[in-house]
Order: sequence, then structure tokens, then C-alpha cells
Amino acid sequence: MPAVEIIDQFRISGKPNYVLQDTEDEIFRAAFTAHVPLIIKGPTGCGKTRFIESMAFELGLPLITVSCHEDLAASDLVGRFLFKDDQTIWQDGPLTLAARHGGICYLDEIVEARKDTSVIIHSLTDHRRILYLDKTGEVIRAHDDFMMVLSYNPGYQSIAKDLKQSTKQRFASIVFGHPGIETETEIILTETDLPREDSARLAEMGSKIRELKGYGLDEGVSTRLLVYVARLMQEGLSPLQASRSAIANTLTDETEVSASVLDIVKLYWGGLM
Repeated sequence: MPAVEIIDQFRISGKPNYVLQDTEDEIFRAAFTAHVPLIIKGPTGCGKTRFIESMAFELGLPLITVSCHEDLAASDLVGRFLFKDDQTIWQDGPLTLAARHGGICYLDEIVEARKDTSVIIHSLTDHRRILYLDKTGEVIRAHDDFMMVLSYNPGYQSIAKDLKQSTKQRFASIVFGHPGIETETEIILTETDLPREDSARLAEMGSKIRELKGYGLDEGVSTRLLVYVARLMQEGLSPLQASRSAIANTLTDETEVSASVLDIVKLYWGGLM
């Protein structure tokens, strides 16, 4: 398959449902135009990936997403030689594909990747905007529509899992938090068509549960989990059943902490349990 057809497979076909929290769209557009790479920071399930998808759609760019993990090596991003039809051919990796043909290369949870993975992007994220393929000897000058975006959850940072300053200072950053109640209500409503009153109740409940972070919960409830509760309710589960399954049983294995979460659920849903 020609490379142009390959890159086109990564275009977002339909407009993602994303509710703005602030001016993050303005910052993203400015960064793309100015060739400034971005780091998106924020807790799990707060909308980082959905935001990037929405911007890729708005800008008409392919979005090549790489879910980083501890075994991800630089060669997985750059590419490798393959043996095919009695021939040895070079196959571009996701980073090379985006740099060569244009598009967003999105490295999700970058701190999970091996250190050599982050180093390989240095020459693409400063004034040079080049990628050197040492296995082929080719120097790729990044397409004008190429953009590098990283994301991670600062709440899970440690000395062993953090970006080097030499990497961080090649990027501008957008910091996400959990949405405010009004914004989160709108997200739940547009994601699920749950009545506005119930969507607002879920958003308020989620905000209250987040107060347990540090008091038994390592992480506050994500917007994603609140959307799951709404979907389960639409399938006939009671608010208590849905919240126990999607929130309490997911966030903790501690019986007492789970009970505290469910006490909050009961506080907001009362006689509708």
C-alpha cells in the first residue's frame, strides 16, 4: 500500500465529542502553527486523548497514536527492516510516518516508555525538526504539518518514571484537571443523553468522591467512569448498582473505602437507589 494511503488511514473520520474546559484549543492551534511540540498533562480519564482527537479532526491531520509501555523501544517508533517476498524492505514506524508525510504523532503515557524512546525525538522537537534513520542513513526533514504531542499523568510520576529536563524543555505544556461540575455535566449529557438533572447529579457526586483522594483513594474518579455509570444506568441498572460496578469496585479493593464511596452515592441518589 502506498505511504499516502497508509497515512490517510489515521485520519479521524467523524468529529469527536469534546467539551472545552478552557482555552486549550487556542493553545493547540497556536502550537501547531508555530511548530511547537506539546505535552498534555492530567489525571486518568480527564479527556486528554479525546482532546487531541478533536484537534486532529479540526486541523484535518492524521493522528498516529502510540500507547507507550516499558518494552517500547526507539526502533518501534522509527521503523525496521522486514523480509518480504524474498526482499529486505524498510518499513516506517509511526514517528517516521508522521514526520515524513505530516500528521500528529501522539505518544500516550510517555513516561512508561524506555529512556532511549524519548531521546530519539529530540532532534524533531527543537529548531532542527529532523529525524535521522541510522539503519538506512536517511535524514528526514519533518513535514510542515508534522506535530509531536506527548501525554502523561503527573500523579503517577516517580524518580524512575519521569521525563528528563532535556526532553521536557523542548515542549510547551497544557495542564488538564478534572472538569468543573458544569463542564462535566455537559460531557456526561452529550456522551450518554442521560437527562440533564441526572447528569448534573453524577457530576456533583464525582466531585464529592474526588475529595477522598489521599484518604483511601490513590486517584479521584475520572469523567470516563462517570460516563460509564450513566451508560449502565441507561441499560437499567440502579445508580447504586452502576456506581458500585464502575466506581467503587474499580477505584479500590478496600472494603471500608468502597463503603465510603457508596455512602456518597447514596447521599446524591437517595430514594432513587
